Amino acid sequence: MHHDGIDPAAAPPAGGWRRLLARDADEVVAGPWAAGPARRAVEEAESSYVSGFNAALSRDPAVFQELLDGLPHERWTFACEGAGAASAVLDLLTLARGRRLRELLSGPAARHHHAVHLGAGRGYALLRLPPVRGARRGHPLLRWLAVDGYGFQRSQESNARMLDERAMPGLLTRARCATFDQGLGRLLWHHERASAVAVADRIAGFPVGRRADLWAGAAFAATRTGGATGEELALLTERAGADGYRSCLAQGCAFASMAVVREGALLGPAMLAVPILAGAEPEEAASWADRSLLALGHDVRTHDDYLAWQAETRRAWSRRHHLVTR
Repeated sequence: MHHDGIDPAAAPPAGGWRRLLARDADEVVAGPWAAGPARRAVEEAESSYVSGFNAALSRDPAVFQELLDGLPHERWTFACEGAGAASAVLDLLTLARGRRLRELLSGPAARHHHAVHLGAGRGYALLRLPPVRGARRGHPLLRWLAVDGYGFQRSQESNARMLDERAMPGLLTRARCATFDQGLGRLLWHHERASAVAVADRIAGFPVGRRADLWAGAAFAATRTGGATGEELALLTERAGADGYRSCLAQGCAFASMAVVREGALLGPAMLAVPILAGAEPEEAASWADRSLLALGHDVRTHDDYLAWQAETRRAWSRRHHLVTR
């Protein structure tokens, strides 16, 4: 399967058990999709993820760097997410204690820490393991994004249970289930082909206590993956506001803005989405998340700290909104 030069089977791992781990993009993006920008955005994201996953399985940094050099810059984040997943899987299977993940974070994915941590969670989900233990090897606070990535992958593989039955895996604490729901919210954006109406309708079917994180996750994906028009993003904003979770939508968008600004990938989706979802330019939205992180102090590492980071980012948006509308 090829999309604008992306070859999901590029750089297949060497023979042996690593070849058995290789992913096929047809399994990830298959479905009766109508042609259009939404399909293209999701397919390009997941195809780049698969390419990054397979390249990282080769365990040769040059292979992964060659893949990045052949991809448009805005797709690097998804390739790094795939490499994060593969690195986590290899670390677990070879008892490497997070070595490959650290090498990836300090090497070709040095500007893509958000993506690598999301990918690490997807890797844990592929092995049916909760991501809490391995997350300790990453960034003190971004490591909790692994729970988000875990939620995305588990929900992708168990659509009926997670989306239709609204089940929750029993391997996580109640607090971490909230971060799991962020990943589920991102998956909803992919699953519903970037349709604002379909995503909002899906979220409305979940219990009230889970919706805040679902809205945040959907906003992250709308900003990072894209696929929706300005009119659809405005509708998403309207529906989140009517549901009482406008600040959660803005917080998810701000976290995605922080990621894309650090990655130097302020193109297309973010430039369109952030002014609508957050009511600010991407650099300003990113600054809410940056300043909120600094406000937490130097020794931030717990899941409670991560939740406090989200809450302070929501407050930053609320203060900005008050100033604008006062």
